Amino acid sequence: MRSPLNAPSLPKSTDIAIVGAGPQALTLVTHLLQKKKSMRKRFVVLDPAGDWLRQWQQQFTAYEIPHLRSPAVHHPDPNPHALRTFAEFRPQELFPPYDLPGTRLFQDFCQDVIRRWGLQGRVIPAQVQHIEPVQQQRQQRFRLGMADGQMLTAKRVVLAIAGGTPNRPEWARTLPFTYPSDRLLHSHQVDVRGLRLAGERVLIVGSGLTSGHLASGAIARGAHVIMMARRTFYEKLFDSAPGWLGPKYLKGFHAEPDWESRWQMIQSARNGGSLTPAIFTKLRRWEREGKLSFYEQCEVQSAEWKGAAWKVTCTQSATHNCIANLPIDRIWLATGSTLDVNHWSLVSDIRATHPLSLVHGLPVLDSHLRWAGCNLFIMGGAAALQLGPAARNLFGGKLASERIVPALLNGMPSAA
Repeated sequence: MRSPLNAPSLPKSTDIAIVGAGPQALTLVTHLLQKKKSMRKRFVVLDPAGDWLRQWQQQFTAYEIPHLRSPAVHHPDPNPHALRTFAEFRPQELFPPYDLPGTRLFQDFCQDVIRRWGLQGRVIPAQVQHIEPVQQQRQQRFRLGMADGQMLTAKRVVLAIAGGTPNRPEWARTLPFTYPSDRLLHSHQVDVRGLRLAGERVLIVGSGLTSGHLASGAIARGAHVIMMARRTFYEKLFDSAPGWLGPKYLKGFHAEPDWESRWQMIQSARNGGSLTPAIFTKLRRWEREGKLSFYEQCEVQSAEWKGAAWKVTCTQSATHNCIANLPIDRIWLATGSTLDVNHWSLVSDIRATHPLSLVHGLPVLDSHLRWAGCNLFIMGGAAALQLGPAARNLFGGKLASERIVPALLNGMPSAA
């Protein structure tokens, strides 16, 4: 990967500032250039890593994820068939069903997308800390402040960030910090590479796919894993039903005028965490082999670091005394994250000058995913009230781009 030392420097001003350089930001840029090549000189991309997809790739590597959960037609290139064409001589890296692309294949394809669209060296290594709306020459602008004190003025801003806050159960939030820091981690802090877990017992809290990947990594390194969830573990191929990846369900979603009802539809569609059939089959096999235990409809009540291990009590301990007598070496919280724009310090100034309605932390945006009253656009999970339950996925990046690009081009002169 290109070193951030060779990255472009921050200009004083730009037409469009894109905050984030993940798959959604890359999708937006390719769709923008497909519509108007002359826009190449009109935008900047800002990301602390100084490169495309760095955080995305690090997470896949840290969890040793073998393939994506999205079919091969969902990716950052505007041509839906581009990934299948790229994989013509690598068919073994498309996994059944629905040709789910292998992690290495997808990463190589994205690098090819970056090369074909001439986007190498376009990410400026910068951490945006706040965005302030300002008036210049009777026109609205945004002043973006960076962590190093630099400033950038932009006419339009697109936030292509995840923006979630890790969920930590109450018992974990109130623990006295008397334990080794690596023995209680949220999933986003875990990197299974390099861990030596032979003979250890690892408790993984959560029922989603991340818990399955972490269990796989721990068992491969010799650990016995306990998987605990408030619900029953269940399998589902995609985050939400395939009908949400097209008009079958989205038509009814968009016809619903009540934002609270839309939020309820999103929750119902995603239905909490789930495991893919392939991962669930592996986990059940390991359970039969004695390498893994499932604790379903069960929650941690308390945890105490005693000597060299955790003593954990759960909601079933009173009747079964199940986990209380088992020393636990590590606890990993695969408990997801909560998305609440109220907690985004980036937009605190914009919230003050341009207040807008929120539904359970999600902003009510216009049809172009624009914050009411200003040219700030939002992609990803925070745009779910407009896009539906797949907003944060690769398909959601395409849906968002189709709405945002026309607004970005509106009023732009034809000359480069």
